[in-house]
Amino acid sequence: MKKFCVLFLSIVLTGLLPEQKSSACTNFLITKGASQDGSVMITYAADSHVLYGELYFWPARNWPAESMLDVYEWDTGKFMGRIPQVAHTYSVVGNMNQHQLSIGETTFGGRRELADSTGMIDYGSLIYLTLQRAANAREAIYTFSQLITEWGYTSSGESFSIADKNEAWILELIGKGHGKKGAVWVARRIPDGYISGHANHPRITTFPLADGIKSITSKDLDKIFNAEIETVYAYDVIDVARSYGWFSGEDKDFSFSDAYAPLDFSGARFCEARVWSGFNKVNSQMGKYLDYAMGENLNNRMPIWIKPDNKLSLKDVMGMMRDYFQNTPMDMTKDVGAGPYSNTVRWRPLTWQVDGVDYINERAISTQQCGFSFVAQSRSWLPDPIGGIFWFGVDDTYYTVYSPMYCGITRVPETFEVGNGDIMTFSDNSAFWVFNQVTNFAYTRTRLLIDDLQKKQNELENGYINETSEIDKNALRLFNKRPAKAVKYLTEYSAKTGNNTVMQWKELYKFLFTKYVDGNVKEKRPVPPGYKYYTPSLSQPGYGDKWYRIIVEHTGDKFKVK
Repeated sequence: MKKFCVLFLSIVLTGLLPEQKSSACTNFLITKGASQDGSVMITYAADSHVLYGELYFWPARNWPAESMLDVYEWDTGKFMGRIPQVAHTYSVVGNMNQHQLSIGETTFGGRRELADSTGMIDYGSLIYLTLQRAANAREAIYTFSQLITEWGYTSSGESFSIADKNEAWILELIGKGHGKKGAVWVARRIPDGYISGHANHPRITTFPLADGIKSITSKDLDKIFNAEIETVYAYDVIDVARSYGWFSGEDKDFSFSDAYAPLDFSGARFCEARVWSGFNKVNSQMGKYLDYAMGENLNNRMPIWIKPDNKLSLKDVMGMMRDYFQNTPMDMTKDVGAGPYSNTVRWRPLTWQVDGVDYINERAISTQQCGFSFVAQSRSWLPDPIGGIFWFGVDDTYYTVYSPMYCGITRVPETFEVGNGDIMTFSDNSAFWVFNQVTNFAYTRTRLLIDDLQKKQNELENGYINETSEIDKNALRLFNKRPAKAVKYLTEYSAKTGNNTVMQWKELYKFLFTKYVDGNVKEKRPVPPGYKYYTPSLSQPGYGDKWYRIIVEHTGDKFKVK
């Protein structure tokens, strides 16, 4: 047996450089007390124009003594070095492991002076190494600290969502500078009954002070695993900011966000606005922060967590990820840029100029460059292989379908597998390409066909949600007798379900393309008696009154009947 293993997938995740990632990815965190069924949930949209959406999988494995791990930078595939492998690694499906631990991220970049090219662990390696090594959120925080302390951190600033079946934490982290090993970080537990979120700008400002985590010692472990502790941080998180001249006040006034990634217009409008919009869906008081979200009043900063008006269902949380600023002044379907068919997205670049004046496109949660997204649901009342469901979807969140992948499975659906196509190789059996076919057609006819699309979307998702209740019961009966048989049952169900989603979406594409081709809307009707063929009913909705007025405003009498 080889004495090393490789952590590498030939993918590009969430942008190549901090500049490209500055407006990518969105996470929400839902605590037990904020969910209808008592589950803990986190969400993640991995957004990059060159990210291929596929479902990662690592099986659980025992490793021989002295095994080494080859570490590759997640974004580029660059070899970073070798570190000792642990004796046992857990299985991982996507961003959730067999113990219902899930981790997501958003990049905030932050102070460029803090990047350290000599570090070995990048943000992607940090996530997937930790998922293979930690069984709960607090162990994950410890593993984060251990990895970056021992091997150095090489990425820019990151916010992480870390959740298990009992708790949800937000952890924000950035390096110390070139040649300075490790990173400074703060982790805060989301109070039960509340929700939080982050979207490429750090959310932690001031925080309760106590003894920080200095090194990997038993004393530090006691701090992390003490259930009464709700905030932990690197011991030098304030000192590093002082050494660069970014903070000079009293320790109690130190703000991680303000020191390491000062807020500006783009941080509010492109990043914080997404968190605000998700919050706005579930809390009726968020209107008072609208001026902040629009970048007009940066002093009116919204809180790191809020309490929803009502406890959230799984479907509510999926809905938070399907936001394009509906029913707000930033609603992307309401201005002329949406075209005659109310497109929900804008083609990039994100900023543009007219006569030397800078303008922007909105950066919503729902976006065309999404590679994959998920809702990770952890349920404490069930055994781990059954309790964790990784609801996985590809492409734009507004148009995707979330399919249930139980965290204890031993393989993933063929249609979601790594290697089934790539970002430059089309595969007609790949979820990513099948969903992109439907979505890109929908962008050209959104107003006309969205009801048909959402009917099928809800049919599948609601069906899966109802179905998993029965699957849970069946799996639990099996688990109580033969756990391995339960795992096999869940694996077969998850694989069948994922493949079914893709098959159904292929059929949806055929239906939509046939019905809406050439700008028409065609409906089937019965074949009249005595006729061999029928002619479908046909309507031609055109562009709509609003768009015709715009045409007249721009062309005057050019098209007027004379």
